Amino acid sequence: MKTDIEIAQEAKLLPIKEVAKKLDITEDDLELYGKYKAKLTDELWEQTKNREDGKLILVTAINPTPAGEGKTTITVGLGQALGKMNKKSVIALREPSLGPCFGIKGGAAGGGNAQVVPMEDLNLHFTGDFHAITSANNLLAAMLDNHIQQGNALQIDTNQIIWKRCVDMNDRVLRNIVVGLGRKADGVVREDHFIITVASEIMAILCLAENMKDLKERLGRIIVAYNYDGQPVTAKELNAVGAMAALLKDAIKPNLIQTLENTPAIVHGGPFANIAHGCNSVRATKTALKLADYVVTEAGFGADLGAEKFFDIKCRMSGLKPDAVVIVATARALKYNGGVEKENLNEENIDAIKAGIVNLEKHIENVQKFGVPCVVTLNQFITDTDAELAYIKEFCESKGCEFALAKVWEKGGEGGIELAEKVIHTIENKKSNFTPLYDNKLSIKEKIETVAKEIYGASGVTYDTTASNAIKKLEELGFGSMPVCMAKNQYSLSDDATLLGRPENFTIHIREVYVSAGAGFVVAITGTVMTMPGLPKKPAAERVDVNEDGVITGLF
Repeated sequence: MKTDIEIAQEAKLLPIKEVAKKLDITEDDLELYGKYKAKLTDELWEQTKNREDGKLILVTAINPTPAGEGKTTITVGLGQALGKMNKKSVIALREPSLGPCFGIKGGAAGGGNAQVVPMEDLNLHFTGDFHAITSANNLLAAMLDNHIQQGNALQIDTNQIIWKRCVDMNDRVLRNIVVGLGRKADGVVREDHFIITVASEIMAILCLAENMKDLKERLGRIIVAYNYDGQPVTAKELNAVGAMAALLKDAIKPNLIQTLENTPAIVHGGPFANIAHGCNSVRATKTALKLADYVVTEAGFGADLGAEKFFDIKCRMSGLKPDAVVIVATARALKYNGGVEKENLNEENIDAIKAGIVNLEKHIENVQKFGVPCVVTLNQFITDTDAELAYIKEFCESKGCEFALAKVWEKGGEGGIELAEKVIHTIENKKSNFTPLYDNKLSIKEKIETVAKEIYGASGVTYDTTASNAIKKLEELGFGSMPVCMAKNQYSLSDDATLLGRPENFTIHIREVYVSAGAGFVVAITGTVMTMPGLPKKPAAERVDVNEDGVITGLF
């Protein structure tokens, strides 16, 4: 059996100029990055912004398991299937982070015969967007420390610096560091921290900004520290906005590539859904809606994270209104949620599916709370039995959802036609009445508790004293009317990764709260979730290599 990278390297790619023609994009509206990658110009948006929007389809999933659900694979396969049905379609994805690519999760280009390509470029440096975000983040950090070194005119309290440096790599030893050691000329000694680039506020800002003007205004609102009077100090006050915007000048433009079947794919931005808002850029999605009749996008991890943030943050801020949601599951993952060990997932086990399907049930209920019709698709494996599939289909239909099997990993777009037909049928026959889960006028704690109880199923919420104090201060400073971005582990509906299925009678613990004023949301960190991951015992990086001809192996 061929690996994902072998399939991708054998693909017959069209020049990106030919792919662009499928969306009626001329060469003048492309900024080429070689033969197979391009950025879309600002002028293209100006030409298309008054067109009627296409239909927006969000792909989400149950909580991820070691069995693998294949959400991005389904997203790509659905886009390819719509193309095979002669529908004008485009896929809108996030860019992969180097952290999971070299860690344990792998890349984010899809899999099998449902991938976006060039796969190696996308998973590694791509068009340099993440490098630009990293540079802008660290420039702000450097200017902050330099301001303190050069006299500290803003009276920054070095014990209340909240801006962290970043790098797009899993590197646990950088979580807590000391800077400024050495001579007096080497800076002020203080504790500092690193986060992974995809958790940076600048990543969130890039993904939520409508244009350069909006980007600069958001950058200016970034709070880097508090002064001795407890008042926020911003990037604008450090005179850092212009230089950061200059570094992000090209990164703000969406990227165009293609799938294995030459379906256009707009790939832009990449915030993690467990520690950030988990959606591709507003600009990419809005552009896609002007260029195609059907736009297939995805949000990270399960619907408790990516989909909730897609609805409550991205759609709320941008005015986007999804027409349908696809929830991805596998029989294997349902059995895992029902207590079956990974090595036994190939065996038929209806009882385990009955026990584990409660996880899918909760995600269906959650999507329906936002007023958007949903389709459940089962990413089919060869070991799935007819009895298992029949039970899952009957269960989903009893919950008011359309149901479709998907074989896109094996068959590409052809294997997604049943799903595409069900999605189109749903859009045409069920009206979306999208509405966010909560009103922004609620207090920060009320919003946190609404998500915890309504989406996670928690019985209540507890707070560290420091978190409660932070919430009180943020509301006093006028940030109480922002949506909340919940940072939570992805494996469980709870903040305990070991609680599978649909846990009950648990509390969500909030250990830290801070504002991302430029992005426009308040972040609540739950449980033990980290904003700088570490590498596993056997990192994926050990398998990656490149031969003398420049051919990369080992990526997945």
